Amino acid sequence: MMRRSIIVRNVLAALAVALLATPSQSAPPDSRPIPQPHGFVLGAYDPHADFTNDPNSKIEHLFLPWEDVDLTTLPDADNYARQRGRTILITIEPWTWSQKKHIAPKELRDGIMSGRYDGNIAAICGIVKNFKTPTTIRWAQEMEDTTGRFIWANWNPRDYIAAYRKFVGECRAIAPNVKYMWSPKGNPGFSRYYPGDDVVDIVGLSVFGLQPYDEKAVGHDRFFAELLKPGYDEAVKFGKPIDVAELGYRGDESYVRRWASSVLIKDPQFPKLVAVVYFDDKDVISWPYNLGVPDWRVTSNIIPKH
Repeated sequence: MMRRSIIVRNVLAALAVALLATPSQSAPPDSRPIPQPHGFVLGAYDPHADFTNDPNSKIEHLFLPWEDVDLTTLPDADNYARQRGRTILITIEPWTWSQKKHIAPKELRDGIMSGRYDGNIAAICGIVKNFKTPTTIRWAQEMEDTTGRFIWANWNPRDYIAAYRKFVGECRAIAPNVKYMWSPKGNPGFSRYYPGDDVVDIVGLSVFGLQPYDEKAVGHDRFFAELLKPGYDEAVKFGKPIDVAELGYRGDESYVRRWASSVLIKDPQFPKLVAVVYFDDKDVISWPYNLGVPDWRVTSNIIPKH
C-alpha cells in the first residue's frame, strides 16, 4: 500500500504512546471499521493509540526495519497485546528507516543470500520466540510494487523467492512457533512471487480507498469489495487464509461511512478472507494527480465538503 515510515524513530514509539494512553471519558467520534456479528476479525496498526481501548481490535500490527532499530522494547508488545486479548502481526522491512543509509537492491539481495543479515534475523526472531502472544511475521511486503519505493520490490521473482525462503528458514529455526505472512500489494501478476506453500501460512493484501483518486482515475467511487476482488481472486488459488494486512479509506463523510460499515461484513465473494487490519496513520508517500499524502487515521480521514 501507500505507506511506509522511512522516518528514523524507535520502532515501538507507537506502542509507548499506547501504553501511556488513558481511556477518555468520551471517545471522539471516528470512522473505524464497524464490527459485525460473525464478521471479519478487526486489527490495527495504531501508532496514535486510537485503538488502545477498543475491545473489537484483535490484532496488534507493528512495523520495524531490521537495521538501526532499538529492539529493547519489543517484548513490551507481547505484554501489551496479551493484556488486550490480541494476536500480533509484525511487518519486518529489510532495510533501515534512515534515508541516508539505503543500499541498492543488488546489495540487499546479495547480502541476504550470503548470510550478511543473519544476525539481524536472529536478533528479531530471538526475541519473538519468547512471546506468549500468537505472532505472525510479514516480511518484505508488496514485493511486486514497481514504483521504486522498496529496495526489495520488483526483483526478479526467483531472487525474491530465494530471499523470502532464506528469511523464513533462518527465523523458523529460532522461533518455530511463529507463522509467516506473504503479503503482495495486490497488483496483477503477483503470483509469480509466491515462495511456496511450506513457507506461507497466510496471504496478506493491501486495500486503500481514496475518493479523490477514484474520481480522477476511474470516474466513480470504489468501495471495499471492488478494490479487494482482483487481488483476492489471484491469491485464493493458493488455498491459504487471506488477511487484508493494510486497509485505509479517506473521502467525504458518505464515502467513509460506507467503507466503515461494510469492510467487516462477511461477503460470500471472499470465503478465505479472515481479518482486516486498519492502517491508522498518515501516509508518507504522495499519491498521483497531485493528491498529496493521505491521512488514513480514523479520527481525520473524512474530507470536509467546501
